[in-house]
Amino acid sequence: MMKISEVKELLAGAPDRDQLAELAADERGGVQKLLAAYYKKQEKLHLEQERFAAMLAYERKYYAQGARYIAGIDEAGRGPLAGPLVIAAVILPQEVFISGLNDSKQLSAAKREQLYDEVLAKALAVSVNVVSISNIDELNIYQATKQGMTEVLEHLEIKPQVALVDAMPISSDGIETVSLIHGDALSASIAAASIIAKVTRDRMMIELAGLYPQYGFAGNKGYGSREHMQALAEFGATEWHRRSYEPVKSMHLTPVMRAGNRLFSPLAGK
Repeated sequence: MMKISEVKELLAGAPDRDQLAELAADERGGVQKLLAAYYKKQEKLHLEQERFAAMLAYERKYYAQGARYIAGIDEAGRGPLAGPLVIAAVILPQEVFISGLNDSKQLSAAKREQLYDEVLAKALAVSVNVVSISNIDELNIYQATKQGMTEVLEHLEIKPQVALVDAMPISSDGIETVSLIHGDALSASIAAASIIAKVTRDRMMIELAGLYPQYGFAGNKGYGSREHMQALAEFGATEWHRRSYEPVKSMHLTPVMRAGNRLFSPLAGK
């Protein structure tokens, strides 16, 4: 008869049917408790696999039509008064499973950080575009987003046949682009891009908080919180504030120096 510690070790692995049947016949309460926890965990995993499979419906559609690589594109930071717009493009393998992957807005910061590492570990290609404040102000946020998404798609090291884009209609030579409303909740590829964009931007805002502590960037991420608005009224705007946005615009400040976007791949050097 196995010890309880041995049962726990067995269930932590991949027990076969005969082993599970043997444990089911074991009348010890400790064994039955471990077995119940095992089946509960397996049911939870099954439901998560079903949920994730549903998020691959669009990808499967285009794979069936002959696409080999499909990119997901999403952004973070269209609404804040301060900080860059960050856009990410991700190509996942056809056979992939990332437990918990979802629209980044639905996840805790800790979960996003965990998924960020897993997406980078499993992705075939990742590209990030940090859209400058001056581009946002000069083009307007819609056009800056549209341009930035096109740039990040074309910067991927692997050229996809299809790009699934969260809401924004874009075009690129030789790539079929598909705009999906609420795509970060519908497509695993777009959800992966939303994680990369959100975590990248949040990390940048935390760094900026060290340079400009009075604005509370680590907490508000550049959005107009009470603390942020009070700091704007008292200290004015930084070079990271968007001059075309109210209430920054009403300050009649000189535009910041013209700067281009910054494109890079988090997978570089791996």
